[in-house]
This record gives sequence, C-alpha cells and structure tokens, in this order.
Amino acid sequence: MKLGVNVDHIATLRQARGTIYPDPVVGALLCEYAGADSIVAHLREDRRHIQQKDIFLIKKLIKLPFNLEMSISEEIVRIACKLRPYQATLVPERRQELTTEGGIDLVKNYEKVKKVTKRLQDKGIKVSLFIDPLKLQIEKAKQIGANNIELNTGRYSEAKTAILQKKELKKIKEAAVFAKKLGFFVAAGHGLNYENIKEIAKINEIEELNIGHAIIARSVFVGIVVAVEEMIKLING
Repeated sequence: MKLGVNVDHIATLRQARGTIYPDPVVGALLCEYAGADSIVAHLREDRRHIQQKDIFLIKKLIKLPFNLEMSISEEIVRIACKLRPYQATLVPERRQELTTEGGIDLVKNYEKVKKVTKRLQDKGIKVSLFIDPLKLQIEKAKQIGANNIELNTGRYSEAKTAILQKKELKKIKEAAVFAKKLGFFVAAGHGLNYENIKEIAKINEIEELNIGHAIIARSVFVGIVVAVEEMIKLING
C-alpha cells in the first residue's frame, strides 16, 4: 500500500504569520527522502495555504509523482493544465469550510466533472475523483472516465463510537471491493491518523492512502522524516 503525503499544513503554518518559512517545498523533499510514494498538495481557490508558486516548485524538484488536489473552477483548471502534474484529484470546495467536507457529488456535478476530466486527460494528466464510498458515485466515476478514485474516509475518521466506526469501515471496504471490480486504482484518505489507520490499511483493495494533517502535526514533535517513517511502518502492518 502506497503513501501519499499532503504538505498543505506546512503552508498553513507559514501563511499564519506571512513568513517565507516553513517551506512546503522543503517539506515535500523531506517526505520524498523519508520514503513517501507521492506528494499531494491542494491549491485552493482562496489560497489559504498552498500558493501557486509552491506547486510549480514541488513539481520541478521532486522525483515522485505529484498529485494536485483541486476544485473544478476555471481558474484552477487553467493552472493545472499549465502545471501538468502526474495526477489531479478533483474535490469539492467551499470557502467557509475548515477542510474538505465530503466527496464530490458526481450525480449533481456529472457534466462539469466529465468536461474537466477530459480537459485534464487531454493534457496527459491522470484524473482521480475524491468521492464518498457509495456505489452510485463509483459507477458515475466509471461513466465519466476517471483513471482513479479516492474514497473519502472522513466519516470513519470522525466516528465517535466503535459501533459507528465499524459501520463506516464496512462501507469503505465494500466500496473498495466494488471499485476494484470496475477496474479502478483505489486510493483513500481524509482524517486518517496514527490511531485509526490500522483497520483501513487492512483493506487489500485500497492501493494508496493520502494523509496530511496527522503527519504534519506529528512532525512538530519528532520531525517530518520520522513522522513519515512511522506512518509507513503502520501502513505496512
């Protein structure tokens, strides 16, 4: 199982004071050194953390695949087409949210997502869709022609009881099995940390986990290289 490390919250700390440090580009290079399989960054429309210059430098300097999380807004799509990351992951976005609140609704946004997907793929960019673990959403992703999907583990991560967590885990596993049968490369992520990762890592159909906040938070105490190495160890069981 691969690990993609999201470096957004290195930039969050930088933007809090308007300084030039800590640099998410340096963070990406250290994650690469620590054994990460890919680097993830979300260029939001409100630019609350990652900036446009960050993604171009990350793409230029790392040797790993770069996964750009992005909305389907025209401005961001234009930037992505210029950047040409290895992969673009389409996510929903609201300015008022603290973080991404759910998967992109492929029923409601089918035509828009399909158009953006083709536009990105025409530039040689693989497209992944960040969706809730529901069969209908997975079927729509197949119809759209996405290369990959990323299952939203947010509800599992936020579950307050063991019973609710087990219920959400079951949904994720069933969705992963279904997506795999349709031929998807299946990733998962959102809210995963050093405590709740173990059960998700047991789902064989999931081939990649994308984790950011927990790793960056852990790195405050142990350093980013150790934080990434610890997460890899947990994923590998």
